[in-house]
Amino acid sequence: MGRKALSRSAKELAPELLGKLLCRKTDKGVLKYRIMETECYCGEKDTACHASRGKTERTKVLYEKGGTAYVYLCYGIHALFNVVSGKEGHPEAVLIRGVTGYNGPGKLTRAMEIDRTLNEEDMVTSHLLWLEDDGYKPEYVAAKRVGIDYATEEYRNILWRFIVKDGAYKPAK
Repeated sequence: MGRKALSRSAKELAPELLGKLLCRKTDKGVLKYRIMETECYCGEKDTACHASRGKTERTKVLYEKGGTAYVYLCYGIHALFNVVSGKEGHPEAVLIRGVTGYNGPGKLTRAMEIDRTLNEEDMVTSHLLWLEDDGYKPEYVAAKRVGIDYATEEYRNILWRFIVKDGAYKPAK
């Protein structure tokens, strides 16, 4: 996917990434999994967004151009993968929560060997981590984001989680 597509707002991009192929080149070859679940995080006003407290060493990648990978550690053990979106200078990202066969952001990163070494990778030009669009456009449902109990009620209840309607895919709770 190109820079223009990945530079749209997280609210636009999160449902659009459903059905796209997340690709990762490893020593075993190229892995490709279809994205089945996403969540969007939208700027410093979104109290669930890591940038809600402003730009820090950890969050500076969120202010980069759309298509930049943001990989961070959750609970010090799980690498979670996001696609930075929106305009450069405005912190937005889409968390990839699930792919075919792996229903959870930590499970998918382990399966695809996505770790902190890929933080700040430019997914538009990268040969290690990229997105492909084969034209598949699934139906989906919107739901509340999960794991954000620290956010204000407004942002805990907003429907910014997107899940492919597929009987075979069971989102993690």
